[in-house]
Amino acid sequence: MTNSIAEVEKANCILVIGSNTTENHPIIGQKIKAAVRNHGAKLIVADPRAIELTEYAHIWLRQKPGTDLALINGLLHVIVEEKLYDEEFIRTRTEGFDEVKKVVAKYTPEYVEEITGVPAEDIRRAARLYAQGPRSSIYYAMGITQHVTGTYNVMALANLAMACGHIGKEGTGVNPLRGQNNVQGACDMGGLPNVYPGYQRVDDDEVRKKFEEAWGVELPSKPGLTLVEMLKAAGEGKVRGLYIVGENPVLTDPDSKHVEEALQKLDFLVVQDIFLTETARYADVILPAAGFAEKEGTFTNTERRVQKLERALDPPGTARPDWQIIQDVARGMGYPMHYRTPQEIMEEIARLTPSYAGISYDRLGDIGLQWPCPDKNHPGTRFLHKDKFARGLGKFHAVEYQPAAVVPDEEYSIVLTTGRIHFHYHATISRRAKGLEEVCPEPYVEISPADAVRMEIRDGQKVKLISRFGEVEVKAKITPRVAPGVVFLSFHFAEAPVNRLVGPALDPVAKIPEYKAGAVKVVKA
Repeated sequence: MTNSIAEVEKANCILVIGSNTTENHPIIGQKIKAAVRNHGAKLIVADPRAIELTEYAHIWLRQKPGTDLALINGLLHVIVEEKLYDEEFIRTRTEGFDEVKKVVAKYTPEYVEEITGVPAEDIRRAARLYAQGPRSSIYYAMGITQHVTGTYNVMALANLAMACGHIGKEGTGVNPLRGQNNVQGACDMGGLPNVYPGYQRVDDDEVRKKFEEAWGVELPSKPGLTLVEMLKAAGEGKVRGLYIVGENPVLTDPDSKHVEEALQKLDFLVVQDIFLTETARYADVILPAAGFAEKEGTFTNTERRVQKLERALDPPGTARPDWQIIQDVARGMGYPMHYRTPQEIMEEIARLTPSYAGISYDRLGDIGLQWPCPDKNHPGTRFLHKDKFARGLGKFHAVEYQPAAVVPDEEYSIVLTTGRIHFHYHATISRRAKGLEEVCPEPYVEISPADAVRMEIRDGQKVKLISRFGEVEVKAKITPRVAPGVVFLSFHFAEAPVNRLVGPALDPVAKIPEYKAGAVKVVKA
């Protein structure tokens, strides 16, 4: 997030797009509702489904799944056409706006209505509301990123914020809501194939030399593979061994059938996890890890806040903290790793990672620190880009809408979109909670009343969803939450693994699968 969670209630206007916030990020969802109820904030919600926040919204933009980029460009078209943009901010803080103006010129509200299904007048109203702020913020999640145009969707949101000057100030910004508790921290620590900790690029010679000297090894100069690319390479016999830590790709990755085939082709698979997951059943070796309450260390949350974690329980059986397991594996493979405590690891992070340089255990206290925190006297950073962007000038990107990789046709005529539901988080974790399992023990597919009548499907009846890639059987839930021609199925349930229906198409830049827009046919089971 460019801004902080506490700043949600300081915004005059909030745009939520691609995020079912109250169900997936309930604390932030509560703050958005409080901003509307208690502080008079205007709320714009862009979502294909009727979520709780649509009940609080001043404007609900119900776009068709996979059309977000056209919608965002349409909003910017209105802002340009009506000269609602921040001329001084654009002139002094950014570059590339003229190219964006040329691209969005064709995205008139009427043209965008044809693509998205959102009424043209609603697009105009939303654009004016967001532009005039004066403090407007954007909140998005995987409903924006999990498309073949996911990277461009994010760039378009950045265009929108910069055009109106709604960044670098309190209560504004472009704020991605992270999907799990330490996703931000994992990325910060180099859990990506193209960067070292602190987003320092592996193809930067000076950066690579710094880490080579610190770690006493020679490091590769080319980026590695993403998770989806690794599994594809395993299926082709190019990757022969995998070490999977805290991930369950059999359930969560697209085209699940091919994931299972790829794991079976490996010469050797190690899975390190706290449960015997669907993926762990394919492992040659399982290394039992400690859960969050059974270890010490830090988590970095969605607002870049590094927080100290104290151990409350002893790990069961032979389970141990991940860092200890990884260290022993490294030693067994001939690399002398000798950390004694997580605090020593944190000290190394501070030495090698500029944005964490001022962070240490003795400074974290009860509330932690937000990076960037460049030195021991720095208080941490509540919001980013106050005086300038990291690259100097903020760069506009001219991006064009393109349809989803898989679109409905005569045979597969229904749009499939996926996500979480309120009572479960990830099945690997939450379905082991007895109370949650009692409330929501089985999967269901949401089908609109109009489609149910047309297909002669009753509420609670078993149906089959069939795509070009696979099929699943699941109970139907008839609800107006989805529009006619759209069905929604969560990814929590191994007995109805929705990712069997999802194809292999990826965002060409970030390599993220297209989970949010597919095509299926629905038949009675």
